[in-house]
Amino acid sequence: MTARIALFGAGGKMGVRLARNLLKTDYRVAHVEVGEAGRQRLREELGLECVDADAALEGVDVVILAVPDTLIGRIAAEIAPRLRPGTMVMTLDAAAPFAGHLPDRPDLVYFVAHPCHPTIYNDETTPEARRDYFGGGAAKQSITSALMQGPEEAFDLGEDIAKAIYAPILRSYRLTVEQMALLEPGLSETVCATLLSVMREAMDETVRRGVPPDCARDFLLGHMNILGAVIFNEIPGAFSDACNKAITHGKPRLMRDDWLQVFDRDEIAQSIQRIT
Repeated sequence: MTARIALFGAGGKMGVRLARNLLKTDYRVAHVEVGEAGRQRLREELGLECVDADAALEGVDVVILAVPDTLIGRIAAEIAPRLRPGTMVMTLDAAAPFAGHLPDRPDLVYFVAHPCHPTIYNDETTPEARRDYFGGGAAKQSITSALMQGPEEAFDLGEDIAKAIYAPILRSYRLTVEQMALLEPGLSETVCATLLSVMREAMDETVRRGVPPDCARDFLLGHMNILGAVIFNEIPGAFSDACNKAITHGKPRLMRDDWLQVFDRDEIAQSIQRIT
């Protein structure tokens, strides 16, 4: 029998993406959205009407919480008493589960699914796919999933739903919640987003010092492309001696010696505490 899904936050940016992809499946979906703007968006873009939480939770098999991290704990606590044993609660990020914000209900299934987003180096050929940077639309992306608690057989259902909401899929990886937290916020936000922000500041500084803005942008993004291809083994190659010397001198100027400690569990926990 096809699982019944309650999609909370269905009218938000992420919720609409999920709702659109779920329309392509056989899952029976009830859409929950408290904001009138979100309800209108669902109605206009997808022709979908929302129901209240009580109606959505009646006989539900899976609850997807497509809501901000700061709301997951409160909403999960509100709906938990109305969920039958064995019901799956799916979050789209590991932060709240890692921080212990899900109710103490050992008889529920807790599942986390998060996208990798389309990779910079890909084989997409259509203009739509090449401009789909977020994923869940035209470009293929990999996904990560974790069965936080529940019977082993529940993983297949969670992964199948994850593949549906984030389609089209490149690869699917099974991780633990702790591993997912290492990837986000650790790798993707604390490290990657921070360093990219610094790179943008550096580009702006070259403009302030007289380089034409378009030239600075082309120069930086072009070098990100080729340097990244070498660093991540997309192509065979090696940096020049001059580049290696610049890295040797630049890294201690830019990075603390102990920067890898951002991946320590306490550091990850503090980062997630700030997020949630």
